[in-house]
Amino acid sequence: MTGYARAEGRDGQMAWIWEAKSVNGRGLEVRCKLAPGHDALEIFAREAATRHLKRGNIQLTLSLSRVTEQSPLQVNTNLLGQLLSMCKEWEGKFPGVAPARLDGLLSMKGVLEPAAEIDQDASDGQRQSREAAMKATLETMLGQLAAMRLEEGARIGTVLNRQMEEIASLTARAEACAALRPDAIRERFKAQVAAVLEAVPTLTEDRVAQEVALLVVKADVREELDRLKSHVAAARDLLAQDGGIGRKLDFLAQEFNREANTLCSKSSDVELTRVGLDLKAVIDQFKEQVQNIE
Repeated sequence: MTGYARAEGRDGQMAWIWEAKSVNGRGLEVRCKLAPGHDALEIFAREAATRHLKRGNIQLTLSLSRVTEQSPLQVNTNLLGQLLSMCKEWEGKFPGVAPARLDGLLSMKGVLEPAAEIDQDASDGQRQSREAAMKATLETMLGQLAAMRLEEGARIGTVLNRQMEEIASLTARAEACAALRPDAIRERFKAQVAAVLEAVPTLTEDRVAQEVALLVVKADVREELDRLKSHVAAARDLLAQDGGIGRKLDFLAQEFNREANTLCSKSSDVELTRVGLDLKAVIDQFKEQVQNIE
């Protein structure tokens, strides 16, 4: 969701520049920094951003300048008044120091500042025409930003598909682990039940059955593997779609992580645990990349 776009426009009196910066975000957040006198464009800018984009933190900036003449200056009367009061207060307290002059005060930082870049002499028709042209420039710039983000998304989509292949391959490896074969499970249960009976020889037959049932539930990871395969299929379907899929992939990344954690916690086999840890590593990479998807 990262990107930058810039578009320029002008008429006979004014020139303007729209800029947009985009970074990752869970939803869509638009912040506007508009030239003085053009706050009325903010509502349109936000609506336009919503039409072009679905996720990300977006900063929109509008700057203006005059085309035919130098930008006028205005006096910051508040600051100048403060400086004059200070000069009067301290006048005569330092012998040999000349009194402050107006040209010196005007050269102080902040006393002279650019006037608001808005054409006060323009007619209502000229202002409406300029505003329409500014809106068109904004639409052009947002289209450029969306295209840039789309290109980035296509590159990231290739990475995500490759990660789906890794997750699917690791899930298949987990299913093929020797510890999950019926004969291996049966022998492990026998050993565990024997250990329980040896530790507590007075256990009843019903209690032994309960302990066996608990062991079976704890060792059975077929549900986790089935859900992992289902999530892989869902992610592949989403990656083949157009439009905003980032939030859905966010959810799937959490589900992938949950199943991998459960797989590791249930595992009593070194090979299966190793596969589970590899799964977690790939899923973490997938989760990070999903943050860049709209």
